[in-house]
Amino acid sequence: MFDKFQNPLALVARVLLAALFVPAGISKIAGFAGTVGYIGSVGLPLPVVGAVLAIVAEAGGGIALLLGLQTRIAALVLAVFTVVAGVFFHAFWAAAPEAAQMQQIMFMKNIAIAGGLLMLTAFGPGTLSLDAKRGN
Repeated sequence: MFDKFQNPLALVARVLLAALFVPAGISKIAGFAGTVGYIGSVGLPLPVVGAVLAIVAEAGGGIALLLGLQTRIAALVLAVFTVVAGVFFHAFWAAAPEAAQMQQIMFMKNIAIAGGLLMLTAFGPGTLSLDAKRGN
């Protein structure tokens, strides 16, 4: 029964995931200095490079998901990015007690999002995508 919904659901999944990443990437462009400062505040090296990589991953990867273009690669890159971001920016195990629960929720959301992205990596974007039109 669900087979007939597979391709429309794959499209909806891509749109919903892109709705998270594209605006986040655009906001990092608009607030570049703040993004660099935030990355630096957690002790990561080369925060300017990190900010550029985050913008490319989120905005570029999100647009690729939306279009279904190089979807498996984009989804895999975003999955890795999301887990890494969770580890460095939602480290609930190192948070103050009053912030630990919220950071754990945010970390687990990142892990769940990565799971959805890995499903796209494994099963592809469906037929309603540029990848399908290109024969990928």
